[in-house]
Amino acid sequence: MTLRDPINTLARRVPVWAVWLGFGWMAPWLVWQGATGGLGPEPIKALERELGEIALQLLVLGLCLTPLRRYLGVNLLRFRRAIGLLAFCYVGLHLAVWLFLDVRDAARIWTEIVRRPHVTVGMTAFVLMIPLALTSNDRSVRRLGPRWRVLHRLTYAVAVLGALHFLWLAKGFQIEPLAYLAAILGLLALRWPGLARMSRA
Repeated sequence: MTLRDPINTLARRVPVWAVWLGFGWMAPWLVWQGATGGLGPEPIKALERELGEIALQLLVLGLCLTPLRRYLGVNLLRFRRAIGLLAFCYVGLHLAVWLFLDVRDAARIWTEIVRRPHVTVGMTAFVLMIPLALTSNDRSVRRLGPRWRVLHRLTYAVAVLGALHFLWLAKGFQIEPLAYLAAILGLLALRWPGLARMSRA
C-alpha cells in the first residue's frame, strides 16, 4: 500500500462542508481583527491584502488538484468546487473592502479601474470569476455538457491575473508575489500535456 491510499481513503470520508468551515472561518476572524485593532495601524489596507491573498492561495490550491491526481494518484477533486467558490467569496470580500472601506467614492471607482493597472487586472479577474461561480453546480454541468469544461478553463486566466494583480500591487521588489506567479505558471505547465490532447480530440 502506498501513501496515496490512506490519503484517498481519508479524503473520501471528509465532508465537503469541512472545507467550507476550514477556510471560511478566516473571513470573520480577519474582520474582527480589523475592527479591534489587530491588523495594525492601517486595518483597511491590511484586511484588503489578507482577503486577497487568501483568495490567491485558494486559486493555487485549486490548480494543484489535477496534478496531484495525475502525477501522485492523490484524488481530492471532490473538493475542487468548494475551493473555487471559496476563492470567489474571498475575492468578492476583497473587492467589497476596497469599494466600501478604501475608495468610498463612487466617482473614483471607474477612474481607479481605468488608470491603475493592478486594479484593471484585478477587476478583470473578478469579472471572469462570475460565470465560473454561477455555473459551479450540477445543473450547469448537465446543461452545458462539454462546453462546461471549456468555460471553466477561465480559471487559468483568473489565477494568472490574480498573481499579476498582486505583483503590480506590491511596492518594490518582493519575493512573495513572484513566488505566487511562478507557482501558478508551474502548475499550468504541468497541465499543458492534457490540454494539448484535449485540443486535438
